Amino acid sequence: MSRMTLPKLRAMKAAGEKSVCIVAWDYHMAQIADRAGADIVSVGDSVGVNLWGQSHPLEVRFDELLVVAKAVRRGVADALVSCDFPFGPLQTGHAVPAAVRLAKEAGVDLVKLDGAADFPEAVEAVARAGVPVFAQFGITPQTALKYGIAYSAAEGAFVPDELLEEMVDEAKRLESAGATALNFTNSGPVVGPAVVEAVSIPVLGGFGGGPWLDGRIRMSTAAIGYNAKFVDREPHTYANVARVAYDAIAECVADIRGGRNIRGQ
Repeated sequence: MSRMTLPKLRAMKAAGEKSVCIVAWDYHMAQIADRAGADIVSVGDSVGVNLWGQSHPLEVRFDELLVVAKAVRRGVADALVSCDFPFGPLQTGHAVPAAVRLAKEAGVDLVKLDGAADFPEAVEAVARAGVPVFAQFGITPQTALKYGIAYSAAEGAFVPDELLEEMVDEAKRLESAGATALNFTNSGPVVGPAVVEAVSIPVLGGFGGGPWLDGRIRMSTAAIGYNAKFVDREPHTYANVARVAYDAIAECVADIRGGRNIRGQ
């Protein structure tokens, strides 16, 4: 795979080619996603819930994401690297300093701003500072309550069809502010295509996304079934890494207890 660039990403939309964004939070998974052909490897604030056992993405701090982004950047050779803003910098008027730190210290190619539609001036300021913006809008972890939806219920929700015009307006406003790409969360098959048609920049989505968007965002842990709950039940994913890891570690424990040599030493 040749090095992905932002112009190539835009060209994929124009050509009707789907782009792929894989969420990763460590060096090794970033390497794997990159080698497997991801166009974007994204450092999500979802790391807190999915890797650290936290209860909500809002618990993640900026300095924690910065460390994760550095590790992911070291693992990626060809894909673009994006990193989320945690809750805080955008809402308190510190978007530009935060974006500059992520670009300068972690080497990210884009910064993803959740709830960006409410802060178009911040999107414009960050883009003007030379840091490309991956603008997230729709029903997101940071905006779910705005739509009367609890974060825990957001995964299965679609943006209501009656909000089509509002979502199209938000997408256009973000594009006009200088966003390089959009992450339309929980778009759904009605509102999603309308937004894709309304803007010239790529529109990707994770929860609530589908073939109606320009591309998809998928967490690496979700794709491979890396979750302790899958030790006891089969996941609807591409693999069950949790079960494989459990069996291997259980065998290792048995070897050590039995005084046998450990494989791989």
